[in-house]
Amino acid sequence: MDPLDQTPTRPTDYALLSAAYSALLGTVAFAASRRGRQAEQICTDELVPLGVATFALSKTLVHEKVEAWVRRPFVEYEGTSERRPRGRGLRYAVGELMTCTRCTGTWSALGLVALRLTHPEAGRTVISVLAATGINDFLQSSFAWSKAGASIAEQRKDGDADAGGDGTGPPWERAAPAATRSPA
Repeated sequence: MDPLDQTPTRPTDYALLSAAYSALLGTVAFAASRRGRQAEQICTDELVPLGVATFALSKTLVHEKVEAWVRRPFVEYEGTSERRPRGRGLRYAVGELMTCTRCTGTWSALGLVALRLTHPEAGRTVISVLAATGINDFLQSSFAWSKAGASIAEQRKDGDADAGGDGTGPPWERAAPAATRSPA
């Protein structure tokens, strides 16, 4: 992210975003306190699924093609994967938010907590679906990484057969190009 003086924004653009977030956070906190003991509280056992759900939601909003319609007013695309904030001022600041998984995650967490506090059953359902999505994403990435490591090991084994190599070693060494591997 570029420093403020290198963007087409003013400090007030970011102040507006901060004020909106703070107002929403305050509203959620106030609503929860007004419900008092009647409100179903979020217990510590729910924090990990809530965190995974937040990750999944923010990743979907920032990176997935299915949500491009949400980003389009604020983000421009260069090539197939390069994304940049669009416009000037508040529009640009929102574009920065929509290209940052961690930044969008803060807003996602607020929305999920608000849903969980105001509509506990619906909140638990949405959080469960998003948490399962996040776990699935992790497992898919792990599978792809391990499959790539096995493929590289097989290529090395085939390529090193004449040189006497066995193609073994940890995946991070197998994934390194021959020119960058340390000598044995």
